[in-house]
Amino acid sequence: MPVAAVSDLPVRTVDLPTGETVGYRHREGDVPLVLLHGNMTSSKHWDLVLDAIDERFDVYAMDMRGFGASSYETPVDSLADFAADVGPFADAVGLDSFHLWGWSTGGGVAMQFAAEHPERVERLVLMDSVSTRGYPLFHTDETGQPTGEPMTTREEIAAAPALAPVYQAHETENRETFKAVWNQLIYTDERPEDDLYEDYVDDMLTQRNIVDVYHALAHFNVSDETNAYGEGSGLASEITHPTLVVHGDRDLVIPREMADETLADLPNAELVELEDCGHSPPIDALDDLLDAVEPFLLDEEDAEAAA
Repeated sequence: MPVAAVSDLPVRTVDLPTGETVGYRHREGDVPLVLLHGNMTSSKHWDLVLDAIDERFDVYAMDMRGFGASSYETPVDSLADFAADVGPFADAVGLDSFHLWGWSTGGGVAMQFAAEHPERVERLVLMDSVSTRGYPLFHTDETGQPTGEPMTTREEIAAAPALAPVYQAHETENRETFKAVWNQLIYTDERPEDDLYEDYVDDMLTQRNIVDVYHALAHFNVSDETNAYGEGSGLASEITHPTLVVHGDRDLVIPREMADETLADLPNAELVELEDCGHSPPIDALDDLLDAVEPFLLDEEDAEAAA
């Protein structure tokens, strides 16, 4: 059955000292929680969570730089550049410390921020997140199989045949191509109802940094392991926060091996695997998702009250 949103919170904006303007959606409550979206999306794609999450949460879903209603004055070179906006955003909306929940690319941004500013993060949720060891992109041979040679430059990534349909859909605003890509990779089971799906496609078309994001994902590595791009920063060891790694068992974007890498690299992480769920748990398994995340983020007293 297609999934529909109940409400749509207005988009607000705030200017940061960095010169960027950040768009965000806010659902008022008491327990501060910041949500970071993934690639090809924005705060709009958190709407089902914003509708349904426990009323005790004070939720801020921000549009990262170059997405949604946010500006893109300074192009990003790494996920650390996205993370550099999180602290000033939190300052601007009056948050000191908060829970942090990152989805896909947003999970990498959340890890980077938590490592660099551990005192500001209470608990961390990584939902279908890029691995602590990044998301390597490889050249392919004439049959389309990876060669093992990493694509290192923006020019190589921009010319990657496998990504060409996405680039072309952005350039031509081809809505049907977007839906075909998402139906193949993201919405492999449930799908949004028609009007909501159209809103999501509108949102996808706001992105202005897609090659920069792929470049940043490929070069991300906060582990102490060496990957195809070289040595990691080792920052994962600084992420000692209680961390919930949420992974859909049918995720075609983030394989289980990447979730396992994250679990191995973070000292205080635990796994929840969602059954019959792909890369969009809010669409495929919203109730199960919130059943896992809400008690984890609420403190012991609140968790007992919710039980």
